[in-house]
Amino acid sequence: MVGHIEWVQFARVPHVPRAGEVTHAYDCFEEPAGGGAVAAVQLARLAGGSLLLTALGEDELAQRSVARLRELGVDVRAATRPARTRRAVTLSDEAGERTITTFGARLQPLAADQQLPWSALADMDAIYFTAGDVGALRAARAARVLVASPRARDALGGGVPLDALVLSEDDEIERRAAARAAQEAELVLTTRGKRGGTYRTRGGETGAWAAVPPPAAAVDSYGCGDAFAAGFALARGTGKGLQEALALAARCGSVCATGRGPYERQLTRETL
Repeated sequence: MVGHIEWVQFARVPHVPRAGEVTHAYDCFEEPAGGGAVAAVQLARLAGGSLLLTALGEDELAQRSVARLRELGVDVRAATRPARTRRAVTLSDEAGERTITTFGARLQPLAADQQLPWSALADMDAIYFTAGDVGALRAARAARVLVASPRARDALGGGVPLDALVLSEDDEIERRAAARAAQEAELVLTTRGKRGGTYRTRGGETGAWAAVPPPAAAVDSYGCGDAFAAGFALARGTGKGLQEALALAARCGSVCATGRGPYERQLTRETL
């Protein structure tokens, strides 16, 4: 996993507040999250461990992020920036949908970060990439399978080939960024939440997959997309065909939706 971490405060609300409205949050808690962290934990739970290359600030939140992710089975290697670790607030409503507000610049790993073990990426079967520069993406390309998010916008469009690009149909920012990198990807996957998703190959083949019904009541959609992408990357990296990989990825997203926050419920090796 090559990507970003944000320290996220989670809270439930009856509904997202309208302009000028005051709502009262409940069930509040905090976790290191963001696309890089969520996917790294999902990979660790499926594979028995994962490596995360990232960047963090010089603050207590950086230390807490590393400690918590290591508890969850992730080997965190972080470059240090003279800045604060990015924070975010996410509100989940009673329908399980979420909104996210970020505070501060996103910190991302760079190829020039000599303290990061870039050469180790050549030994990986699969990497999911959410943040970094073009040099970092080139280093990640040494893995057998490279899956990226359009959120890695600083690295995309530089001619580095991708095995897959995964985006959300409901995210306008991701759709715009994906348009710039689509020609670099052998496969573009567009997730549609409860409606499953669609794919298109570089050669023009198209198809779709169905959503997997959650094994329990849906609680929180935070992290479902990154859990999906992590599951897809792992499946392709272990030699699974496209349809089998999509089925596993859909299960990852579905299970994640049944938990409080991104880590309470994720698909594991034991529950495959």
